[in-house]
Amino acid sequence: MSFIATLIIGAEKIAFQDITRMEDTAPDLIVYAIPFMAFFTFLEIGWSWYEDRKIYKTKESIGSTLVGLGNVAINLGLKVGLLYGSVWIYNLVPWRLSLNWWTLIPCYILFDLLSYWAHRISHTNRFFWATHVVHHSAEHYNLTVAYRLSWIQNLKIMFFLPVAFAGFHPVIFFVVSQISVLFQFWVHTEYIPKLHPLIEYLFATPSNHRVHHGSQEKYLDKNYAATFIFWDRIFGTYQVEEEEPEYGLTSKIGNRMDPLFLNFHEFRDMVQDVRQAKGWKDKLFFLFGSPSAVYHRKLKDKEIAPAFEAQREPA
Repeated sequence: MSFIATLIIGAEKIAFQDITRMEDTAPDLIVYAIPFMAFFTFLEIGWSWYEDRKIYKTKESIGSTLVGLGNVAINLGLKVGLLYGSVWIYNLVPWRLSLNWWTLIPCYILFDLLSYWAHRISHTNRFFWATHVVHHSAEHYNLTVAYRLSWIQNLKIMFFLPVAFAGFHPVIFFVVSQISVLFQFWVHTEYIPKLHPLIEYLFATPSNHRVHHGSQEKYLDKNYAATFIFWDRIFGTYQVEEEEPEYGLTSKIGNRMDPLFLNFHEFRDMVQDVRQAKGWKDKLFFLFGSPSAVYHRKLKDKEIAPAFEAQREPA
């Protein structure tokens, strides 16, 4: 079937009883990549020890690994459910694209654009920030940071529904999402310097992504792109790496190892803030407001409280 005919007539629908067979067709690329990721991680650890560079902390690295293993297990458990959902949408639309390797290219470009916006929203909306904060909580930048992916990040699947409704085959959708995650592994290192200007202009390189993990004011909310950094250039969120970034959150949490704390501490704080807030406007602010605005609001409240107490004390 030609490309035009595929667009007009649509590929054949997928029978739900074929999903088990399709599950075998959709490879678990991340699982296959684990040995290679482990090899390069241990290589970086060994080399950093040899050079006496303090870029690894034991508790933090173990915490990152536990978070990553939990994420892989959760994604494997959700795989069939996600395939069912994507097949349902694929059968629903009349402009289905058949399973062809070349559809990976437009699918990846669209997926990466949506990744940019999902990532950007995750930094500007506190509820979604709580599904992403674990990735930024590491205070040392190394390859284990790539493992720190939230156990509840699949809540953001809603941002990628346009890819499914565009008619891409579910297997293509599944493979593209994994390639996107794997691409982001190599950018979490300090050992790769700035690359050729053309590469830095087009791709989310280690240099570009180090900026994203910086907690300095000039680096906050910059360089959201997963693969193609030109999205940041187009939408005005690009920042070149200048001074060395200071990694971690604006409110540091230290070298934490507990994966439950790492995944859910922001939700705990968010619930506490909502309970203490007076009025629905403030409650909604602490639930969906910008994390940066929430941080400065809480900082201001802490400064006001001692002054208020001092005024109440008798002279």
